[in-house]
Amino acid sequence: MLIFNDTEEKAVEKAIAALADMIPLEAIQPPHSPALVFPGLEIRLHQRRVLKNGIDVSLTRLEYGALCYLAASPGRVFTKAQIFEAVWSMGSESCQSSVTNVICNLRKKIEPDSRSPTYIKTILGIGYKFVSGE
Repeated sequence: MLIFNDTEEKAVEKAIAALADMIPLEAIQPPHSPALVFPGLEIRLHQRRVLKNGIDVSLTRLEYGALCYLAASPGRVFTKAQIFEAVWSMGSESCQSSVTNVICNLRKKIEPDSRSPTYIKTILGIGYKFVSGE
């Protein structure tokens, strides 16, 4: 911290004003923390947090990965193999039951009614899609 008397403070203010005229200054924006926000559901990506109606939801690594993967592209249909390869980071031989189990557990945690999902819809014979809930 610097302490100036009145004369010195005026001199510093003049120097700053002169520099400001010569150097373009920009307002610094606070860091943006990306979030995926849907009615009743918020995914705070940099914090690895999921909030359902403002309350933290505890998800496993695979549940969180699957949710982020689907929610990042609302309306897009993904096959179980695509989800498996993206979330598990490995080939998709016999991935069907693994993806199905993770989606089932995820629905129990984030859906208002897991038997009638609002967010994660099953596309019969193909896979799943995330619906924004609007």
